[in-house]
Amino acid sequence: MFFKKKTEKRSFNDVLSALGSQKFDVAQGGGGSGTYRVSKYGVAAEIRPSSAVNEKIVPAPAPAEIVSRAGWVLNGQIASLLDKGYQKFLKAGKLEIVATADHLRAIHQFQQELDEAAGATMLYNESLGTTSDKYMYDRVAGREVHSH
Repeated sequence: MFFKKKTEKRSFNDVLSALGSQKFDVAQGGGGSGTYRVSKYGVAAEIRPSSAVNEKIVPAPAPAEIVSRAGWVLNGQIASLLDKGYQKFLKAGKLEIVATADHLRAIHQFQQELDEAAGATMLYNESLGTTSDKYMYDRVAGREVHSH
């Protein structure tokens, strides 16, 4: 016989407690925006309580939503991952550095642990490896220009 598995309804505070117990650093975001900065492994992301948590949606939404994707911390900012086709880069403001394999592994590990603790939906393509925030392949730039 199959029985419907009962899932316990978690609150945003439960998510914060779970993150703390998994050795994430959790700090309240600036400006009273209701966001929290979560960091570990030199990587950070911002989360907040889900706005859809009280709505009757099936399946039930996660108690926390990710405001800014996980990224390496550069000069106190969460860097975005930029893919230029031949190399990945970390970009925060005007600072741009080459992303190493260690950076990518840390971002991927952080994202998986954060998604699990926050109760977020895990996507197949993200389980395969680190996905970039932006794709800018320079090898196709100017392709539409025809010179004779």
